[in-house]
Amino acid sequence: FQLSDEPSNKVNAPGIDLTLPGTPAPLGTRHPISIVQNKIISIFNQLGFSVAEGPEIEDDFHNFSALNLPENHPARDMQDTFYINHPADGGTDWLLRTHTSSVQIREMLKGKLPLRIICPGRVYRNETISARAHCFFNQVEGLYIAENVSFADLKQTLFYFVQELYGEGTKVRFRPSYFPFTEPSAEMDISCLICDSKGCNVCKHTGWVEILGSGMVHPKVLENFGIDSNKYTGFAFGMGIERITMLKYQIKDLRLFSENDVRFLKQFTSSV
Repeated sequence: FQLSDEPSNKVNAPGIDLTLPGTPAPLGTRHPISIVQNKIISIFNQLGFSVAEGPEIEDDFHNFSALNLPENHPARDMQDTFYINHPADGGTDWLLRTHTSSVQIREMLKGKLPLRIICPGRVYRNETISARAHCFFNQVEGLYIAENVSFADLKQTLFYFVQELYGEGTKVRFRPSYFPFTEPSAEMDISCLICDSKGCNVCKHTGWVEILGSGMVHPKVLENFGIDSNKYTGFAFGMGIERITMLKYQIKDLRLFSENDVRFLKQFTSSV
């Protein structure tokens, strides 16, 4: 447009001072889950992990069967699943993914080794909503497959991750566990950051909080994709981003992440 040479009556109107600063626009912010997810991705990028993504609506094979979870396997009861009715699909069981391990399956099917990926995304489970659980939440899972990968590699990778995210001095411990797609398997705890390991309701007065599950990829899972388990080994891990975020920012109610309360979200403006 063209500027007029003649002064505007509005500009010269009494009470208008063009030297005053403009009205400040409110500063936006990322969601705390996004902030922590980006930080997690950045840490594992430093270790050579790339990001892989997949669909949130999955079939039974990618979500269960390929992970050494055949039909009627008792471990399926650990994850209450949202199934999707699709009568015109020829009998395929469709569902909302219960973990992002299905993305790992899709990457292994490509047959490109070595493989070093993390898989962030939203997952769904039919659970009662409470301060500690929700029917949808976010996960980051990791997978590393190559020659001569050991459990020591897994422990050192996760130890580095904890120190980078929570700071040096954060204590770590591994406990034996069971997952059908890893063997041996372990859960990893860190010292409670909310009570400084003195005991609170979040750590159930133990001073420790479990943050992820992990283990060496089961040889049968490798063989499901034509990977020679005598030549290649690997480790996998998975964590819920909400729990990681609760510990980092000392938040005691998981439901706050999905209520869209502006008063809550404004607290993270400086964390972007």
